[in-house]
Amino acid sequence: MIVIRPSWLKAVKVGAAAILLAGAAYLFWERDKICAAVAPPAVERTLHMVTGEFKSTDKNGGEIEAYRWDPGTVYVKRGDHVRLTIRGINGASHPFVIEGLNIKGEVKKGQETVVTFHADQSGIYRLICLAHPDAAHNGPMIGYVVVAD
Repeated sequence: MIVIRPSWLKAVKVGAAAILLAGAAYLFWERDKICAAVAPPAVERTLHMVTGEFKSTDKNGGEIEAYRWDPGTVYVKRGDHVRLTIRGINGASHPFVIEGLNIKGEVKKGQETVVTFHADQSGIYRLICLAHPDAAHNGPMIGYVVVAD
């Protein structure tokens, strides 16, 4: 049987409180390391697109064409490391931007262009071909990168 004198009881309480506070402070200061250790790792995701073209003739025999990204929409999860590979199939050159991700590039026929980014923010980002931005330029050649939680 352990007997604690009343004068020691206060010291035991103060000591226990100090240990609890020290533990809480440690968890607070080390929370980023602890969360990183238990959080699921970011996924490295590779996505593939191609440049495509539709051609037809109108009733007067005139040629109609339109360019597109295929697939037109790609999906990733927030936190993923993304490697977007675009192969040029149709059209000589497709200079592009991905709005909101500060990415620029160019896809050339017969070549592959690769851009990488970290999907930090959820949202829908437009992939816009600068050579085909609207119907007057055989577009709009706009694709979408969707970053979801």
